[in-house]
Amino acid sequence: MDHPVFFDCVGPFTLQEMADATGAEVPAEYADRAASLKTSNVRTLSDAGPGDLAFFDNRKYMAQLEATKAGACLIHGVFAERVPEGTIPLVTAKPYRAFALALAKFYPEAMWPSVADPDGPVGVHASAELEEGVIVEPGAIVGPQVEIGAGSRIAAGAVIGRRVSIGRNCYVGALTSLQHTLIGDRVIIHAGARLGQDGFGFAMDREGHLKVPQIGRVVVQNDVEIGANSSIDRGALKDTIIGEGTKIDNLVQIGHNVVIGRHCVIVAHTGISGSTQLGDFVVMGGQSGTVGHISIGTGAQVAGASHPKEDVPAGARVGGTPARPLRQWGRELAVLAKLSKGGGDGGSNG
Repeated sequence: MDHPVFFDCVGPFTLQEMADATGAEVPAEYADRAASLKTSNVRTLSDAGPGDLAFFDNRKYMAQLEATKAGACLIHGVFAERVPEGTIPLVTAKPYRAFALALAKFYPEAMWPSVADPDGPVGVHASAELEEGVIVEPGAIVGPQVEIGAGSRIAAGAVIGRRVSIGRNCYVGALTSLQHTLIGDRVIIHAGARLGQDGFGFAMDREGHLKVPQIGRVVVQNDVEIGANSSIDRGALKDTIIGEGTKIDNLVQIGHNVVIGRHCVIVAHTGISGSTQLGDFVVMGGQSGTVGHISIGTGAQVAGASHPKEDVPAGARVGGTPARPLRQWGRELAVLAKLSKGGGDGGSNG
């Protein structure tokens, strides 16, 4: 059975209503259709269907724009002619800001996500489903419609938010908080970790920084371990995914829409920016980090305190800031060390 959604959509709305809500304009040739045609949800270009509203604000996704099946798309006028036949452009100078306003209209409760029933009992909510052998320690809160599998343990002070699902033989550490999260079997989450809170999404301009509602989830697959005080943001529209067998150290930050493959190792103080994708068996050293919207290929290794700003090929080993092939980085460090020593000697001449 499909898991229930975490946020309820209050649509549908006509395209004209969405244009009014977002400050977009409907081209004259589509005005009649926009007054009656309804859209039921907001989705990405790649996922949207005829009943959905999408948005385009990054040239990197031009191919997705040209292939989208969306019924309508929030888009800058410069690109309005690039939408495919069957997609109505809603023209705006600020597509990302308009997208934020559209999400807020469809999902008003996303700005104030529910964790527990304020009028319910302290501890385990009556609607939660706990299989045999589940242990909930004193001070933990298990919210409405939570599902916890057999043999799992919820430590003191942990907060398990509404509709969260936890598999079998898991351990959720003290003072951990889980929201909008689906967890597989045999997962270990250490004390103080935070999963499923808002992603860091703002439409930023001179009018101020408009918060973008985040309606995705965090999906943690089987046999994952997440270190103390690490933070994993939920997706904006899609899910943030942690692949099977991945091990995450303490104090790691994983942004919204990140996809991490199977059996990766993410060492302490690493930061992975939104929409980055890691293949399987990737290793990221301590204090490393990535910019957003790049891919780290299967089997790649990123040295400690290194920061890729472009895609890293499968099997590559990179280091430095910006990260480059490990041997090149090593040679550069050696040359700098030699020049530094030589400069000191040269200073005594003349």
